[in-house]
Amino acid sequence: MSDYRRIADRIADDIATGRLRPGQRLPTQRAFARRRGVAPSTAGRVYGELVRRGLVVGEVGRGTFVRAAPAVGRAGRTLTEAAPGAAHVNLELNYPSAPGQAELLAPVLAPLLRPDVLAEALLPAAATGTEAAREAAAALLTTPGWRPAPERLLFTGNARQAIAAVLASLVRPGGRVGVEQLTYPLVKEIAARLGIRLVPLAGDAAGLLPEAVAAAHRTAPLSALYVQPTLHNPTSLTTGRPRLLHLAQLVHDLDLPVVEDRIWSFLREPGDPFAAHAPALTHVVDGLSKRVAPGLTVGFLVVPPHRVAAVAGAVRSGGWSAGRFALEAAVRWAGEGTVARLVEAKRADAARRQRILAEELAGFAVRSDPGAYFAWWELPAPWRADTFTAAAAAHGIAVTPGPDFAVAPGHTPDAVRIGLGSAPEPDLRRALRTLARVAARRAGERTGP
Repeated sequence: MSDYRRIADRIADDIATGRLRPGQRLPTQRAFARRRGVAPSTAGRVYGELVRRGLVVGEVGRGTFVRAAPAVGRAGRTLTEAAPGAAHVNLELNYPSAPGQAELLAPVLAPLLRPDVLAEALLPAAATGTEAAREAAAALLTTPGWRPAPERLLFTGNARQAIAAVLASLVRPGGRVGVEQLTYPLVKEIAARLGIRLVPLAGDAAGLLPEAVAAAHRTAPLSALYVQPTLHNPTSLTTGRPRLLHLAQLVHDLDLPVVEDRIWSFLREPGDPFAAHAPALTHVVDGLSKRVAPGLTVGFLVVPPHRVAAVAGAVRSGGWSAGRFALEAAVRWAGEGTVARLVEAKRADAARRQRILAEELAGFAVRSDPGAYFAWWELPAPWRADTFTAAAAAHGIAVTPGPDFAVAPGHTPDAVRIGLGSAPEPDLRRALRTLARVAARRAGERTGP
C-alpha cells in the first residue's frame, strides 16, 4: 500500500474513533507535511484520498474540514438503523404519502393478481411500453399549452433511470453537461458512472442565467443541458415564462439538447414545461415515485421524434426498462383517476407541511415554495453545513448538507435541505422545533469547534 494511503488510514481511524470530530478543521497541507515529515505532494495526495473516501470536505478559502458522520447509538446502530421506538426523524428522505393512500391504490391492483392477467403482466416490457401506457402517460403529463404525442413516450423503471438513459444517449464519455450550480445529487452520481463532466452554471432569483449557458458553451461545447425549471431541488425555485423563453431561444441558437426534470412539477398548478418552447431539443423526465409511491413506480420520457430510437436503445442496453407489472398498474391508476386524487391529496399535504415549516423556522433564512415538499435553509453564522448536520444527527434528526447538491468542488454552501414529505406531521414539527433551537445556540454552545 502506498505511504499516503497508510497516512490516510490513520486519519480515517482518528475520525472513526472521534479523535477528530465532525466540523473540525485539518491543518493546511503545508503544515500537515511539516508535522508528518512528508513531502507537500504526499500531503496533497493524503487529503485527496480523504476527500475521495467522503471523510473530509475542502472549502475554498477556508480549509479542509471533517465531514459529518451518521449518528451512532449505543447499540452501534446508525440513524437509519434506529432501535424500535427511538425518536429518530429522517428529513433527508422525501417519500410523500397521502392519508389513505394504500386503501386508494389496492383496489386497482387487485385485478392484476388474477392468474390470466398476471401472466401477461409478468412479461418483459419494451422501452416503448404499450399503446395503453403511452396514451395514459401522455394524458397524465398534459398541461394547458402542451400535450406530448404518445409515440414520443418511453418508459423506464424510475425517473433516475430515465435521466441515465437520456444522458447515455446524448453524451459520450468525457463530454460536458451544463447543470445548475446546485443540482439533484444523483445526477452527479449518474454523470460519474457515465464518465460525463458536469459544468456548474450560475443562476439568479429568476432561474438559470442564459448568459452562463452561452459562456460555458463558448469555453468548450456542451453536449447537453440538465435543468429542473419547476420546483428545483433543493431550492424549490420555479423558473418563470420570460426566462424560459430566453433559454429556449438560446438552446435553439446553440442546437443544444436539453434534459428537463419535472419529477416534482405535479405539486404546482399545471404550467407548460420547457419542452413546450423547445420541443425539438427537449427530453422530458417524469415519473410516479412522488405522485404515487417509490416502491412500485415507472419513469416517463418524452423525447424529440428523431431521438426515440436512440433513447430506446439506451434504455435497453442499460437495463433500465420498466417492469410490465408496474406499467400495467400505472395505466389503471391513471385511467381510473387514482393518480389525480393522490396528486390533490399530496398538494394539500405539502401545503400543511409548509405551514409547519413557516411556524417552526420563523425568523430564519428559509427558501421554499408554498407547495413544495422540501426547503433550503441558509444557516445562520457561524454554522457550516457539515457541523450543523452533525449537531442535528446528535439529536436524532437527519438533514441533507448543502455540499451534497454543489457541483463545483470546494464551493460548499452553508445550508441544508429539509425534506418535509416522509416524517409524520407531529414528528416533523418536533424535529423542526429542535433544529431551530440548535441553530439559535451561540457559537460556544454548539456541536463542533
